[in-house]
Amino acid sequence: MNTVTAPRTARRGAVPASYAAQGLGYATVVTALPAIKDRVGIDDMTVSLLLLGTCLAAALGSILADVVAVRRGSRAALVGGLAIQAIGLFVIAATGSFEVLLIAVMVYGVGLGAVDASSNMQGALLQRRHPQPIFGRLYAGYTAAAILATLGTAAVLGASAPATLTLVVTAIVQLAVAAWGVIAFDPARAAHQAHDEPRRRTPLPRRAIWAVGAIVFAAFVIDSAVSSWSTIYLTDGLQAEPAVTPLGYAAYLAAMLVARLGTDPAVRAVGAVRVGVAAILLAVAGAVLVAVWPVVPAAIIGFAAMGAASGTLVPLAFARAGEVLPERSDEVIARVNLFNYAGAVTGAVVLGLVATGPALGVAFLIPAAVLAALLPVLRTLRR
Repeated sequence: MNTVTAPRTARRGAVPASYAAQGLGYATVVTALPAIKDRVGIDDMTVSLLLLGTCLAAALGSILADVVAVRRGSRAALVGGLAIQAIGLFVIAATGSFEVLLIAVMVYGVGLGAVDASSNMQGALLQRRHPQPIFGRLYAGYTAAAILATLGTAAVLGASAPATLTLVVTAIVQLAVAAWGVIAFDPARAAHQAHDEPRRRTPLPRRAIWAVGAIVFAAFVIDSAVSSWSTIYLTDGLQAEPAVTPLGYAAYLAAMLVARLGTDPAVRAVGAVRVGVAAILLAVAGAVLVAVWPVVPAAIIGFAAMGAASGTLVPLAFARAGEVLPERSDEVIARVNLFNYAGAVTGAVVLGLVATGPALGVAFLIPAAVLAALLPVLRTLRR
């Protein structure tokens, strides 16, 4: 691994900033979708297909980050991913053409996947220089920025300003973080040499990759299920008042933020395995509450419990991914990150196929079952 030359204080700020920029970007795109939909003239089905295309493009971006990290290091992958995202956001904000929008969304998706993977690569490098866990705090920055983006979009719409203004501001933020990262991200490489012989490489720990990847998959099944269906369930299934319907997802995000702020201290106190078990039990209890008690307060509490669990499992998983083979952690993380998008697609699609209306609450038992199946693999989190 290369000698680290950037000031430690700069790196401590730049790497968390990359997580925040990622959370800011994704939440801005999602909350601006209604305005984009109206401007371009597309329907809900087309929006769903665009989101699916974004997930597929993000998987390609994760693979791209792996390739770049092997040749140039994760710093280059992260700087490039942020720049690609910014380009996509600028075009999404400016275009009124569906064809151009489609291309811009795919470009943004590639950047999204590249930053998802490479920010965790950088997080793993930063973790090695800290005696205490830090991934919970890194992901707390992501969640806090996502909440800020949601509030920012609401404020812009409340002022009757164009929602796409938030996309431009977010693109500028991402370019600023990329420019900072050129000098402040860690230049160390944690991957095999690009031209070495395969037989001389330490083999990748495939069983550990699949085990940690399964945790990421399950966490994003929850995340996608709640983000895609909680508001619809409160609206169509429970007939909640319009002012109440966003509270399910708001409670989910708030609980996720609190959980991520508490993850690092909890791991120090009782260990990652016990924290993971507690998170899964909490999520299962929350999902069961949503399924068996079809009233608004119970649903909101259940979504909050699921948010706390999802918020805990993701940093636990990526922290472990950075540890299983430190000299090739960039490659391990890129592969684990692919499970993110499989989980996102599963959570968004499966619940809607299974049930609608009041029965949609019962469908939240599906992510609960996925999580319960994880319990035997949580020992992978043990250092």
